[in-house]
Amino acid sequence: MELRPDKKESESETESFSISKLRVAREAIVSLLSAAVTDERALTALDLRLSVPLSAVSAASTTVTGPLSSQLLSSRALCHRIDRSLTPSLSLLRSLSLSHRLHETLLSHSPDAPLSPDRLIKFIDRVDRLQSAIADVAAGVEPAIGRLQETVEFLSRTKATDQLRIRRLGETLNAIRALYEAEVDAMQYEGMLDDALVKLQDEFERILAKIRHRGVGDEVDDGDLGEDTKPILGSDVEVDALRRIVQTLAANDCLDISIDIYVKVRYRCAAKALMRLNPEYLKTFSPEEIDGMEWETLESAITLWIQHFNLALNSVFVAEKQLCSRVLSSLMDSQLWPECFAKIADKIMAVFFRFGEGVARSSREPQKLFKLLDMFDALDRIRHHFMTVFDGDSGADICVRFRELLKLVVHASSKVFWEFGLQIEGLQDGVPPPPDGSVPKIVRYAVNYLKFLSSESYSAAMGRVLRTEQVWKAGVLSRPDPEDSVLRDAVSNILDALQRNVEAKRARYKDKVLPHIFAMNSYWYIYMRTKGSELGKLVGEESIKRKYKTAAEEAAYSYQAQAWGRVVDLLDSDEDALTKSNELQGKEAAGVLARVKIESFMKSFEENLRKHKTSYCIPDPDLKEQIKGAVAKLVVPSYASFLQANASVLQGRSLVPPDTLKGLLRKLFDGMIGGNMSGELVRRPTPSEGEVSRRRRFKDLAGSDNGRLA
Repeated sequence: MELRPDKKESESETESFSISKLRVAREAIVSLLSAAVTDERALTALDLRLSVPLSAVSAASTTVTGPLSSQLLSSRALCHRIDRSLTPSLSLLRSLSLSHRLHETLLSHSPDAPLSPDRLIKFIDRVDRLQSAIADVAAGVEPAIGRLQETVEFLSRTKATDQLRIRRLGETLNAIRALYEAEVDAMQYEGMLDDALVKLQDEFERILAKIRHRGVGDEVDDGDLGEDTKPILGSDVEVDALRRIVQTLAANDCLDISIDIYVKVRYRCAAKALMRLNPEYLKTFSPEEIDGMEWETLESAITLWIQHFNLALNSVFVAEKQLCSRVLSSLMDSQLWPECFAKIADKIMAVFFRFGEGVARSSREPQKLFKLLDMFDALDRIRHHFMTVFDGDSGADICVRFRELLKLVVHASSKVFWEFGLQIEGLQDGVPPPPDGSVPKIVRYAVNYLKFLSSESYSAAMGRVLRTEQVWKAGVLSRPDPEDSVLRDAVSNILDALQRNVEAKRARYKDKVLPHIFAMNSYWYIYMRTKGSELGKLVGEESIKRKYKTAAEEAAYSYQAQAWGRVVDLLDSDEDALTKSNELQGKEAAGVLARVKIESFMKSFEENLRKHKTSYCIPDPDLKEQIKGAVAKLVVPSYASFLQANASVLQGRSLVPPDTLKGLLRKLFDGMIGGNMSGELVRRPTPSEGEVSRRRRFKDLAGSDNGRLA
């Protein structure tokens, strides 16, 4: 595209104008440079004319200002020395002024009124600042005195100032020295700082006493607390205030006082918490006093002791340890607080320990075994937790006493168990057998004792006790038997001792029937009370059956043979002999013989009834029912058979019908006082020479393993 003519003309005019302006500027610059050159030449000429007068003036100035410069340097050196000597004094004055202001601030707080948490923190801050200011005063006095002393000596020696100023400076030195000698110690150990520290001690004790154990004594349980339910003492605000207070007290040489306050107050709080449980039983702790307690009272006391021991450990002391750590862990690199916690717990644990030790050292009565096992089981379950709570050197003494208590309980439990067996052995000649042949108390007590011991509640603990005792005797390198094996052998030994006891008492009867009734009742009781129980499973069902059921069957057979077999024997009649008698002597002689036998039988039968009513006892109803049926089958058929065989010679005689005889036997056994047991008696007789014919009459007593006498 081509430009239009009018536009080209405009651009040409603009270029011409710019060139004109550049030319004018060049001319102005050239003119200015020419003027500058002219002025430079004029100044050079003037300098040449003035050089000679200036040299003369410089020489005169040097002569006049020399002494003045020397005095100026001396004055500056003196001023620097004075300033350096006054710097410590000025710092001391600032510290004194700050301590005075803080003193007035602390005076505004009432010495008796408790402080709120916010005001307490501010109060602690002011006490810390006051302590720091007083420390600065104490640290700054000696440097201030030393510097002033040097300055006074320098001025006196150099006479750099007049005597008035030297005297005033000396007076200042004496005033500071007097302050150092009289006031600084008072500021540190008396006065407002001391009052403030006493106030902090009171607040420290007040807050510690305010932190209490909640819920202790409201509901006594076993004390087992989970991780999420661990008790926590004190709020964060309270713990922070306690920590700040103890740090401030420690910084002011009051650490011992604060530790004494902490231990005293927290011991009192822990003791009060446990006293809410009303542990009056802990006042009785010597073995002699414990032996004098009623058994129900002692049993209840041991149960409470186990509960309270767990509660004290898992609730009170866990919380106290945590609080102690939170408050005192900043002191002495966390080495102090474990000792404080041990001091708090030591006295309280000593009370629990001495009661447990008294129980373990008291008389070894059989019924104490189960409470001792309760104690052992409780201590054994918390052993690891106990060692964790009282860990470290500070808790070593408490842990040692805990282990000693556990050892005492193990020894006491094992000795009570073994002495129970010895007591059973010793009663063989000591206590006479029951006059009616019933189950003796020792059998009832021993069987129920062993059943209870073999239950799930106590078998594991008893096994651990016996095994632990075995390890201690044989050494830790030995290979002890399993717990269930040790307990099985121990219980079997006591059952064997019980059987020997029964046999010894059995031999002491003078009556010929009572020994068999006594043995039958005793062994049947042992078998029925043991069969199907934890005791039977422990010893072995087959072993129990083989020993005691068989013994009961043999005793039952012997009883029937001795008590009723002799009665039936009176009816024995040889048919050949009777026929021969009838042929030789006639019918009248046979009748006489039959009547004699009937009379002897009835007389013996009535005597047996009388003895059973007055002297014999079969307490077990099922055993009694089986014996009743077996006796009826033994006596009634023999009696009926005799009547039938001698019917011709006994005609016209008034005789007891067989059904009446059977009714008498039923009334006899139904009228005997019985117990409340069930079971079956199975006889397994062992025939002997001369008893074969008699044994045939008792064929109903044999039979299958689950047969009945009825």
